[in-house]
Amino acid sequence: MYKIVLITGATSGIGLACARKFAENGDRLILTGRNEKRLDDIKKELNKKGTEVVTLVFDVRNREDVTEKINSLPDEWKDIDVLVNNAGLALGLEPEYEGSFDEWETMIDTNIKGLLTMTRLIVPHMVERSSGHVINVGSVAGDAAYAGGNVYCATKAAVKALTDGLRIDVAHTGVRVTNLKPGLVETNFSNVRFRGDNERAANVYNGIKPLTGDDIADVAVYAANAPAHVQIAEVLILATHQASGSVIFRK
Repeated sequence: MYKIVLITGATSGIGLACARKFAENGDRLILTGRNEKRLDDIKKELNKKGTEVVTLVFDVRNREDVTEKINSLPDEWKDIDVLVNNAGLALGLEPEYEGSFDEWETMIDTNIKGLLTMTRLIVPHMVERSSGHVINVGSVAGDAAYAGGNVYCATKAAVKALTDGLRIDVAHTGVRVTNLKPGLVETNFSNVRFRGDNERAANVYNGIKPLTGDDIADVAVYAANAPAHVQIAEVLILATHQASGSVIFRK
């Protein structure tokens, strides 16, 4: 039986990989993001493979727009089985005392408040049905701070706390809650962090074979399809030569 899966930040990286993997699993997809053309292209790609897709164009930071778009879903798409809170980003590696107020707000509004908005809009319907699954994409950065990570690490620590708190809140229901904590994943994440400096972004992955978006998506699909009595609460996923957020062996 197919599931209806909503994925935020689905136009690239882990979000796009999740879209393709859940499509391969035979699920129906609601894909969200800020880039309408990218969403349309991905929809066409997956439609050709037989996957039903609805796209919603919004920035998770805009609560009013998000609410309007979620409420606009056709009735047959409203019973969302899996919510993948993937939208998130890091900006800069400056010391905390030199950080940008605007970049801090962007990270906090996206990584924390955006996740909360989606959770608040979707999870009540899951609780009513006593069925559903929330998969939050956290990070190894949420376990311990690393140099220059300060605010980004704090947002991912918040994701862990919010995920754990939600799991407690829905323990009396059949709703499951998962925190995926990737380490070094080669996506456009570093390009965004370094504000389009591709050379600096590429250096992040020098000397190590990093994870891919597909690696994380594989775990998400596995968690979503575990038996109903099995809750994959938290998974830390690292490259073989990465031991923690700050310990990486490079050849």
